[in-house]
Amino acid sequence: MSVQPSHAQQAPRVKVPAGTTAGAAVAEAGLPSKGPEAIVVVRDAEGDLRDLDWAPESDVEVEAVAAETDDGRNVIRHSAAHVLAQAVQNLFPDAKLGIGPPVRDGFYYDFDVDKPFTPEDLQALEKRMKQILKSGQKFSRRRLESVEAAKQELASEPYKLELVDIKSDVDDVDTSEVMEVGGGELTVYDNIDRHGERVWGDLCRGPHVPHTRFIPAFKLTRVAAAYWRGDQANQQLQRVYGTAWESKEKLEEYVERLAEAERRDHRKLGAELDLFSFPDEIGSGLPVFHPKGGIIKREMEDYVRQRHIEEGFEYVGTPHITNDQLFHTSGHLPYYADTMFPPMDFDGYQYRLKAMNCPMHNLIFRSRGRSYRELPLRLFEFGHVYRYEKSGVIQGLTRVRGFAQDDSHSYCTKEQAPDEVKHLLNFMLSVLRDFGMDDFYLEMSTRDDSKPDKFAGSDADWAEATAILEQVAHDSGLELVADPGGAAFYGPKISVQAKDAIGRTWQMGTVQYDFNQPEGFELEYQAADGERKRPVMIHSAKFGSIERFFGVLTEHYAGAFPAWLAPVQVVGIPIADEHVDHLEKVRKALRAKGIRVDIDTSDDRMQKKIRNHTTQKVPFMLLAGGKDVEADAVSFRFRDGSQINGVGVDDAITALVDWVQRRENASPSADNFRAGQA
Repeated sequence: MSVQPSHAQQAPRVKVPAGTTAGAAVAEAGLPSKGPEAIVVVRDAEGDLRDLDWAPESDVEVEAVAAETDDGRNVIRHSAAHVLAQAVQNLFPDAKLGIGPPVRDGFYYDFDVDKPFTPEDLQALEKRMKQILKSGQKFSRRRLESVEAAKQELASEPYKLELVDIKSDVDDVDTSEVMEVGGGELTVYDNIDRHGERVWGDLCRGPHVPHTRFIPAFKLTRVAAAYWRGDQANQQLQRVYGTAWESKEKLEEYVERLAEAERRDHRKLGAELDLFSFPDEIGSGLPVFHPKGGIIKREMEDYVRQRHIEEGFEYVGTPHITNDQLFHTSGHLPYYADTMFPPMDFDGYQYRLKAMNCPMHNLIFRSRGRSYRELPLRLFEFGHVYRYEKSGVIQGLTRVRGFAQDDSHSYCTKEQAPDEVKHLLNFMLSVLRDFGMDDFYLEMSTRDDSKPDKFAGSDADWAEATAILEQVAHDSGLELVADPGGAAFYGPKISVQAKDAIGRTWQMGTVQYDFNQPEGFELEYQAADGERKRPVMIHSAKFGSIERFFGVLTEHYAGAFPAWLAPVQVVGIPIADEHVDHLEKVRKALRAKGIRVDIDTSDDRMQKKIRNHTTQKVPFMLLAGGKDVEADAVSFRFRDGSQINGVGVDDAITALVDWVQRRENASPSADNFRAGQA
């Protein structure tokens, strides 16, 4: 069984005769040269992307790669990065070039300049780039004869000279920026104008689009500081980010997605809705939850705790720090040392903040003899862990240094392992669906066989564990995407990649197969025949981390949480002071049913109160005036501005309680609330 790339598209295949360019063969085959379906590069038999002016030495069949594919977009974006660099050196002749790779949804290029770029500079660079695109410059690949020739040509580019000296086995720089496909030869891409003159060039592996008119839509987005090769000891550079697409329509869609993502930013909403904050006095990546955020967090915890109990887990608890030696036994040291906080010395021992819960759960399993009758044994806790994330990657709640995992470990026999993995995966998917996320695929993370020192265990163990996870993932019917080299040191994993309301993908929960820690901790159970055997350990986290899941939910719902999660579920708004007592009776009845309800008795006018609570994204507003009091009724106002008037108090209470208790994830409106009552 094979694991397929994400969203794989069926590419047309073309035969390229020896000595003929790929572009000529593509044209002969009648494939598009304009629009989103335009062929921009080809993929050869070895899987490498090649320019359209590449001519093979022998007949070969290739895949034609269109602009609208992931690979096609990356080529467009890398070509746009070259145009950006040309524009920078046109307008800022003393600028020195760093690197300019494509990245997700865009590209960047690093520059060493005398002073930071301004917004006005970006506008000028965009204008110059448009002029370059319109001129129809050709991207022409040229092989440099030697390292000496490269150094002579690049004498004025110190960062490029450094790249020339880097060998292909250096880990901290991607030599594909400069190395030729399939070898270590150095190549340059020249920009050739319509008169055949070279007007600019860059050391680069490629490939590139044939000419600049194959870059139909781009936009520069921002500037940031960056250190050469990511090392703060090196020179600080100016990184210009941009995006490029196969059509103006796709660019417009992307720009709107960016705007919508900014509106949904959980850090912004967290402050506006008074949910959480990140006090500088505590430290970077260490959030605190305010009362309203605490309500949401508690609801999440109560839900998933009860679900674990229903799924056969037993609740345990472990401390926040532990003797350093425990992580040597588990194998996390030295494999995981870079992401753990340094040890603390006291009482003659070294202690560490807990970075994961599994070693302590192993000690619980080992605390007494175990029988096969107890297996699978499932342990669960909200384990608070601490990991040293570098300051550059910390991002709100989605990447923090201190967080709580809904962490569980299943101990089972080898024979039970496939069913247990299936059980955990189904559990995880049901949790996501219960929170209103139902668009997802699976990612299969495996060992990188070229780096055996980064992974523990035998080839046979890895093959067996990987086959089990792949089979369960395949049987789920979900799309399965390969993540080679992404496994933990102790075993392969399946992670759920969930899409939010605007199509962004987030890694959520994981299931990991571990055959190493049971060996390190010498875990055993007594089999039916009396023999002592080693259990299999399966790690799983349904939320992943509560903090990260909280942040994702905030953005998924744009802060308008489902009523069952909302900090304030109902707010009463009296039209006048004499209507407060009527709403007080309603509040008392709702609170008796567990509904979180407030009454706005401020001096604001009714319309302003409605605006305030709509801004605070309260799902239900109950209005009361003279007619409502007289009829023992209330009027419903919803987030979307719709309204239902004159609902009897008893009916209103019943409908509200039912909506919350069934964990309805839709935002209530007049239409769906009426439908729910029917």
